[in-house]
Amino acid sequence: DSLNSVSTNSNYIFENIDICNRKSIKDIFLKYKPDAIMHLAAESHVDNSINSPSIFIDTNIIGTFNLLEESRSYFNSLEGHNKNSFRFHHISTDEVYGDLHGTDSKFHEKTSYKPSSPYSASKASSDHLVRAWGKTFGLPILITNCSNNYGPYHYPEKLIPLVIINAITGKSLPVYGTGQQIRDWLYVEDHAKALYVVLKKGRLNETYNIGGNNEIANL
Repeated sequence: DSLNSVSTNSNYIFENIDICNRKSIKDIFLKYKPDAIMHLAAESHVDNSINSPSIFIDTNIIGTFNLLEESRSYFNSLEGHNKNSFRFHHISTDEVYGDLHGTDSKFHEKTSYKPSSPYSASKASSDHLVRAWGKTFGLPILITNCSNNYGPYHYPEKLIPLVIINAITGKSLPVYGTGQQIRDWLYVEDHAKALYVVLKKGRLNETYNIGGNNEIANL
């Protein structure tokens, strides 16, 4: 529904498939012959991963494996310019790095991985798979790790829309612990622009962190 505004554009096509179904992925590759893959498909939200971790393992790890294998097969079938220009761009999260300590600290591309939830652990696993397929099989990969997105069509279970909706309806506001968790908020359209720049200009096998430079405590 959030894509209704572009649904009539000649460059827009929508296919609803499950990335855990490898045949469906193969069919998409054969049908559209893509110039690049931008892999944003993932289960998200830490609370959901605590309540139902298995779906995060299936989608974020097995689903990424399926995409990598079908991308590798497709990439090996390409020749010339099509092969040289192909990219597999994996979009991940800064939560793979763990927790910020203070508003002056920032994650960087060399920060050690310290995932602290099933969600972040599953995304860290998918990052490692992507790097391995780049190194072992020569798949031309790019990885970006973004901070917390916000903006139009933000899913209502996420913090900002949840707090706003609860405030409007007179419900209590959810607070975790002391409420002093540090978050960097990134506007979704800024993120989308950055993803395109990385896809077109990023160096192969590199990781790029994308943030809003807005490290603040939730309360």
